[in-house]
Amino acid sequence: MCSLLLYAVNGLQARTFGVWTLLSSVIRCLCAIDIRNRTLYHITLFTFFLALAHFLSEVFIYHTAALTIGVMAPLMVASFSIMGMLIGLQYLEVEALSQNKKKN
Repeated sequence: MCSLLLYAVNGLQARTFGVWTLLSSVIRCLCAIDIRNRTLYHITLFTFFLALAHFLSEVFIYHTAALTIGVMAPLMVASFSIMGMLIGLQYLEVEALSQNKKKN
């Protein structure tokens, strides 16, 4: 099955996936630099949801990937990153509220 998938991917699809990976890594690095930027934080969180949805759909909807270590690794990274970012989002909201109280 995997050998069939290798032949189904053309150069355009490979470059598109490569550009997506580069774009998401740039967004994630920018968020790490400016973690208090709420808009950037939400965009970064959304990239992890997109990655999770993509890999889950390839496994369970399109059946183009099997649950091997090559698929499980990005699923785990996306899942743990989403959980960590949701916890971090609560801290950012508490911090924003405390700063608003100090201004008033």
